[in-house]
Amino acid sequence: MKFNRYAGGTGRILFLILLFLALLLPAEDLSAMTRKIQGPVNIESDFLDYRKDEDTYFARGNVIIRFTDGVLEADRVSLNKATNEALAEGHVVLKSGGDILQGDTLRFNIETKSGATENGRIFMVRNNVYLKGARIEKEGEAHYRIFDGKVTTCDGEIPEWSISGKEMAVTIDGYGTVKHGKFNVLDQPIFYTPYLIFPVKTTRQSGLLMPTLAYSRDKHGVDVEVPFFWEISKNLDATFYQRYMSKRGFKEGVEFRYMISPDTYGTFYADYLNDTKDIRETSGSIKRDWHSDQQRGSFYFNSQTTFSPGFYLRTDINKVSDNWYFKDFSSQNYYKSNYSTDPMQRFRKVSFDADKALNSLDSTVRMVKDEELYNITALARYTDDFRSPSNDETLQKYPEISLYTVRRPLLKTPLYGMVNGTYDYFYRSEGQKGHLYDVQPVVTLPVRLGRYARFVPEFSVQQTIWDRNDHDEENSSEGTHQGDRQVYRMEANLNTEFSRIYSVGWKLFDKLRHVIKPELTYAYIPDPHQDDAPDYVQRIDETNGLTYALTNTLTARMKGEDGTTTYREILRFKVFQTYEIDKVEHYYHEVGQPEDEHFQDLNMELNLDPCSFLSFSARNRLNVNNGEWWKTDYDLVVRDQRGDSAHLQYRYTEDLVKEINLRVNAKLTRDLDALFTIKRNEQDGKDVEKSVLIKYHRQCWSVDVGFADEGDDQRFLLSVSLYGIGN
Repeated sequence: MKFNRYAGGTGRILFLILLFLALLLPAEDLSAMTRKIQGPVNIESDFLDYRKDEDTYFARGNVIIRFTDGVLEADRVSLNKATNEALAEGHVVLKSGGDILQGDTLRFNIETKSGATENGRIFMVRNNVYLKGARIEKEGEAHYRIFDGKVTTCDGEIPEWSISGKEMAVTIDGYGTVKHGKFNVLDQPIFYTPYLIFPVKTTRQSGLLMPTLAYSRDKHGVDVEVPFFWEISKNLDATFYQRYMSKRGFKEGVEFRYMISPDTYGTFYADYLNDTKDIRETSGSIKRDWHSDQQRGSFYFNSQTTFSPGFYLRTDINKVSDNWYFKDFSSQNYYKSNYSTDPMQRFRKVSFDADKALNSLDSTVRMVKDEELYNITALARYTDDFRSPSNDETLQKYPEISLYTVRRPLLKTPLYGMVNGTYDYFYRSEGQKGHLYDVQPVVTLPVRLGRYARFVPEFSVQQTIWDRNDHDEENSSEGTHQGDRQVYRMEANLNTEFSRIYSVGWKLFDKLRHVIKPELTYAYIPDPHQDDAPDYVQRIDETNGLTYALTNTLTARMKGEDGTTTYREILRFKVFQTYEIDKVEHYYHEVGQPEDEHFQDLNMELNLDPCSFLSFSARNRLNVNNGEWWKTDYDLVVRDQRGDSAHLQYRYTEDLVKEINLRVNAKLTRDLDALFTIKRNEQDGKDVEKSVLIKYHRQCWSVDVGFADEGDDQRFLLSVSLYGIGN
């Protein structure tokens, strides 16, 4: 017989049976399931009865109860209305949201939401967790007690690893505990523990996070960090970092995060270390001779407060106690872990790569008003220079107020205009400091020359006024205390574009669009007369030059198997060079840049990206007067469908940089990967870093073994990961 019930009588009671049976699932799934079970419930059974004297409902014989996103199967289902005791017997299977509960019997109390199943098995799809036991008791919303039980995240009848015990307690989104536990490999016990705690977390919740274990031969020694996460409220949490380094001592750190709305959020972090390591070291112009009890630490505050669309306050404050902080802790630190250039990651906003090569650190606070026609920004910036023993001569900027307008038509004329203006106060303890006012109106006249060319002349006047207040009489000759500068700019750009489409009919792409864009730009800036300007005023070069540029692009049209059309720019090659009509002296003279020749460097930029398996880029500069390349940068990336990849990088700047970097990721077998990295400074003939990492991974576990030599330190890594449990 088949029964369909929507309200009242037998259908209502069986609906309650179904609803409270679902309480045996994890709490998060239960709440979702409760929300969804609102429509018709389909009940199939060989017999359905109500016994008034027992006040009990019975469904017997191949019972199948279907509901939204779930199904219950059993030989028999009954409910005692007086005691609120429900019982499902015989081949019990409850499926919901991908999770599966199986057992011989399932008994539970509707009011207390507790119960038990014999010979039970539970599969939780979110963490791929398998639980089984001779008896499973449910105590509350998401707490289980398992007798003679086993837990694993491995598929198969004989799991590759498992944790078993006489008595286990598991709280979903919490922790599991095991009494008289064993860690098993292929169901064979490896070691015994009288008591064990392991995480069973799928959502944000207070508790211990997985620790970090490391060994550093020279810098830290044995290195152990144990973080504790505290969910203070829905919009506020904290993480406490307890780190012990045998060669340095205890390092305490704390992070607070808040989110008031999607556009208003922030992160605060600080750490402190009483460094007990004795160090004597020199790097460039800085040196240290440290003994025990060196007080060290760092501070970080990142936040964004949005008052209205386009109007917000952004803070990025970064501070460390000394110039050596990132040199000492480059292998592991909070800033490296939270470095990201992805604007969508609200709580990973560290904007710098925190390694030992970091030369300076900026802190900024800015208020931004961004409208359709203009942008106003108020900024304060403080810079720490790690290359200098003192920060007294480092130029700071607070505040800066800038106004930028968009290019708009001027009245009803063909002219377009815009205005840029800034006010700065530059400060430092030693050296020139003071006020700077700068305004620059710009007028352009875009002209179309027929169908094929575009001519854009542009004229601007930049007025700069300074007012020094450092009262440095000895250096007054290097810059007047008050003065101004006018810079006249005249520029004209002539460009055109030729294109053609080729039907190639290749497998990878069927059409190619070739675009050639020649450009000719003339720029003229007469002598700005700025010799009396203070050193915090940026110099502008006298210019009378003609720059030509030629850009070639190839864009491919690709057809997917589903018929969709996509486009990829597979080639971009640009060549440009400036001819100085008048030989002038440049204030900011680059290495290799000729000062007394008309033809300046020949610049070449190449991007090659024909497919997802290959990419190549080059940035080169040629000194045409002596025929030598004074700057060459290359990047080559090769990949395949298996996951193998290689990234080769070459950097060269004459008399400054010459380095080769190689990173290779090889899929040796289906389960074995090898990662090799080398960074070599050819200028000094030294290896900056050499590392190798072997990764062996299976369906439910992995192990990493690695070694890194960074010149001033050697690190060893052994990491074991049990998926769903931790590292």
